[in-house]
Amino acid sequence: MTPPHDHDIRTVGSGFSRTILLWLERSLLVLGCILTLWCAIVIGRMWYYKSMPVPAPTPAALPGEAPTGTTGTLPHPKVNAGTWLARLEAPSVQMSATVLEGTDDGTLARGAGHIEETPFPGEPGNIGIAGHRDTIFRPVRNLHAGDPLVLTTADRVYRYRIMKTSIVDPEDVYVLDPADHPTLTLVTCYPFEFVGHAPRRFIVHADLVGQETSAAGQ
Repeated sequence: MTPPHDHDIRTVGSGFSRTILLWLERSLLVLGCILTLWCAIVIGRMWYYKSMPVPAPTPAALPGEAPTGTTGTLPHPKVNAGTWLARLEAPSVQMSATVLEGTDDGTLARGAGHIEETPFPGEPGNIGIAGHRDTIFRPVRNLHAGDPLVLTTADRVYRYRIMKTSIVDPEDVYVLDPADHPTLTLVTCYPFEFVGHAPRRFIVHADLVGQETSAAGQ
């Protein structure tokens, strides 16, 4: 039996290397397409929720059909996570976010989230709203004292002015303590450029300065 020549061995080895490189190229191409599609879905979903229109208000109940709370508003039934509640705008940084109920991962992947156990948008007290620092709340880093915030519900437009910003630890939940006047507290992670789970929280404190009937409410 004639032994293979070096040329034949090099030819076989070269062909095998080309096959490996071809399969690697195709695998990377498929992976790139999958990642591109996933990013497009995430961005598309975020923009869909960001651009959701303000819904028309539900008809008011006649006196006697439902009890009225001490704040003058009807008691809230249980609100499911992801339910549309309001639209939050920060004109000075061109931010607009749909506020959904809850702060679970699925909700915050779509928009800003109303923090459970705080008043609902439009109610008295300290309303808490959270958002991801690298998506919907990215412009929050540029907010300063004196900047306006606008919270629009189905029937009212609430105008706030930022009083201060602060940086706290995750355990400093006192920033969501009840208030004796209408306030709005925004919460996001900090530092903004931190890779991984950010260790601190960036807080925006705002006070209500005015309100009017929304276009939908009219």
